[in-house]
Amino acid sequence: MGEQLKRIATEENKLEMTPMIDVTFLLLIFFMCTLKFKTLEGKLAAYLPKDVGVNSSDDPPIEKVEVTLRVIKEGTKLEPRANNEGERKLWDGTPGTRYVYDTDRLVEYSIGPRKTFDLDELQRVLTDLHKADEERPATIDARKGTVYDDVVHVLDAAMNADFKEVTFVGAYE
Repeated sequence: MGEQLKRIATEENKLEMTPMIDVTFLLLIFFMCTLKFKTLEGKLAAYLPKDVGVNSSDDPPIEKVEVTLRVIKEGTKLEPRANNEGERKLWDGTPGTRYVYDTDRLVEYSIGPRKTFDLDELQRVLTDLHKADEERPATIDARKGTVYDDVVHVLDAAMNADFKEVTFVGAYE
């Protein structure tokens, strides 16, 4: 019995790959033949603006109140926290660290030909425009150099002027 085990242990077992490859190709052909592609029929779900497009309608296009933000002077970058004396030191320029802008930052707000640097003046103009036509939407166009803080101030002014619909313009290259 020991002889038989030695002979079996020394025999080389070969695994036949041909039947396994045949089965793999048969499965591949089966799945390719039973696959059904879903057709979109030319319809894509998208939320497009209803006030512009190729449809010809008798309704006049909706005029929007567009507020454009431009940074005139970037201002001084400071550390976000003040020291024990209540003074803020200049930001050290380390990438990835936080900073805040000092009060010397200058942002211009324009609505059509009207331009101002004062948020209270912007609030008054937006309130007057909303009272004239309560259905008009507002659009905020933040140009290069603006930060979230600038946009949030304009958004607050639009919401305080009771605008119900506020949209944002995409980024420029």
